[in-house]
Amino acid sequence: MQPNEVKKFLEEQLAGSRIEVEGEGCNFQLNIISDELCALSPVKRQQQVYSYLNPWIADGSIHAITMKFYTQADWAKHN
Repeated sequence: MQPNEVKKFLEEQLAGSRIEVEGEGCNFQLNIISDELCALSPVKRQQQVYSYLNPWIADGSIHAITMKFYTQADWAKHN
């Protein structure tokens, strides 16, 4: 699995979100920039992202995911 595959897939699923993906093989760090997701509780945010990635997790294509969530404003400050 390649980071660009994860990025493209999640950006298609999470319209209006920007996804930055780091990692290789089956371990990835996701920086998810989305005002909508940041409005949800931390558990709900992760559940939503995992709901899209579960098939890849189940077949072993993805083994480990770390997620950080940012609003657009927070991401601008972060970078």
